[in-house]
Amino acid sequence: MTSSSMMSSGREQLTCCSMKNSDKQGNKTMSTQEQQANIGKVLSFLREWDRGDMRVRGRMLSTFVTQNTGKTFYELELEFAQVASLFLARLTTWMKLTYMLGTFLGLQLKALGIFLSASCHDQYLINFLEDGGVVTLLNILSHSQSKDDDKAGAIKLLLTVSKAGRKYKEIICESHGVKVIGECLATSNRDETKEAASVLLESLSHGNPRYQDQVYKYLITCMTCSSPKSLQLILHTLCIVQRKMKTAHYSIVEPLLNTLRSPHLEVQDEAIKLILDLKHYDVKAVLLTGLVALLRPIKEKVHQHQISKEFKMTEMTGSFPVFVQQAAAAKTIRLLAEEDQELSRELLSLGVIQHLLHTMGNREHPDAQIQASLTLEYFVVSFPVVEDQVQRVMGSALFAEFKNKADTVYMNMNETEAEMLLTNQINMSQVLNGNKSDS
Repeated sequence: MTSSSMMSSGREQLTCCSMKNSDKQGNKTMSTQEQQANIGKVLSFLREWDRGDMRVRGRMLSTFVTQNTGKTFYELELEFAQVASLFLARLTTWMKLTYMLGTFLGLQLKALGIFLSASCHDQYLINFLEDGGVVTLLNILSHSQSKDDDKAGAIKLLLTVSKAGRKYKEIICESHGVKVIGECLATSNRDETKEAASVLLESLSHGNPRYQDQVYKYLITCMTCSSPKSLQLILHTLCIVQRKMKTAHYSIVEPLLNTLRSPHLEVQDEAIKLILDLKHYDVKAVLLTGLVALLRPIKEKVHQHQISKEFKMTEMTGSFPVFVQQAAAAKTIRLLAEEDQELSRELLSLGVIQHLLHTMGNREHPDAQIQASLTLEYFVVSFPVVEDQVQRVMGSALFAEFKNKADTVYMNMNETEAEMLLTNQINMSQVLNGNKSDS
């Protein structure tokens, strides 16, 4: 459409709208003379916009943001002679054509925010969607050259769209929004942008039954990301979304257990919260089996002649995430067992005692020893039959120290005692089954 045809169309709309009842603008009324003056002002503004270069439009947009921030739909309509949508359409189109340049993108997003957040009406939101605004915002997020400030601004507008209701959430999801927003969460450089993306994904999962499962499954795939902050937010959001789900997808178990390798406590805390929630779902058995297995990690055998001081350092560095995971698994098992006696029995049947004793013997990672000791202490106190068997494996002296202060017993453990724990063959399943037969 040419500039002259746009102005002609705008003039027709302005003339038509000037005949409407001014009561629609609240208590503010205008005389016919004032209306005509306002129409002339708006026509002049649109003419200057259509003829102006980027510098002129940037100046006009800056003035618009300064003068109109916080205005309602009716106030904007009054300011623009009831055709503010004509300016919104121009603004949306300009952003669509120039967002890759990024020159005035931040200003464009702020101006659009004035329209989309205008209270009392959703007409601007509808106009924005019809002009392809959502797709443009998602393109900004996926554009590699977009600044993080601009990405945050785009996410803020998408959140405004999402909060408007189910049909708007569906439009974002239909435009591949879940994938784009998820990638932004996983790869953005700034924490504020990541946090905004996680809030947006949570919003898209709420009151959106058609696409809730898509959000849930994509969050699961995001658990492989390397950023600790991103991973913390993904786990936090996943925990919220999981509570809305009737079932848990089995694909969640492996990547969730792998997040326990993170040395960052904030990541571990979120992972453990999610695991505690998942005990109520059908993945519980797989999850418990996986946790117990982590207590006894499989290490590659290395021939003695290969070992040098440099290699030992490399080996310890490589093993560190596994040992961190081992300690986190022991801690998680304790928290699960303390909450549910029946679940404790399930863990006993999975051989958790043998594996906890093995972990206590891991002198390469004291925290794993501490967490395993504290967890074993719970089982010893709760199940007398466990106490008898553990005492036989440890021996009287070590067991006495363990009973006295479980979290420091590792400090006085010698190499022989550690090896005895590492190679223990205790089988609680047989003991438990024997007790059932006796009873």
